[in-house]
Amino acid sequence: MSAAAPVHTEGIQRSMKTFTPSSKEIVNDWILIDATDQVLGRVASLAAHRLRGKHKPTFATHMDVGDVVVIINADKVRLTGSKMEDKKYYRHSGYPGGLKTTNAATVLGGKYPERVLQAAIVGMLPKNILGRQQGRKLKIYAGANHPHAGQKPQPVTMD
Repeated sequence: MSAAAPVHTEGIQRSMKTFTPSSKEIVNDWILIDATDQVLGRVASLAAHRLRGKHKPTFATHMDVGDVVVIINADKVRLTGSKMEDKKYYRHSGYPGGLKTTNAATVLGGKYPERVLQAAIVGMLPKNILGRQQGRKLKIYAGANHPHAGQKPQPVTMD
């Protein structure tokens, strides 16, 4: 057996460390998204991106560094194609044969139209404790009024 050739490590960084922002570096901004005549998936994607904090240079996958997202006019969100009738939402009572099905038109025209956006956004977040923590920073309102004016949320436009 021959000896292994020496490895030259000049100029190579040997330690790769995971970046972890300190609590002083985490700044939770408040943003406002108007969902009027916007496509459901695009609003949900923007909101999930901001909730996770992926737009920040201090993003860390294992920490909650995202912003608080306020969405108004959730009842005026737009679905493309025939999704208004074809998109189904399921819930189960827990009893045999207890599966209930409703379509998006029924939910948007019902008592809680913001649940369409909430289901889309929460589905884009991680399915663990961190995702639930980030989901609590989501505020959705069917109309144009919201009680968070004191936090001065910055409006974000859809690009």
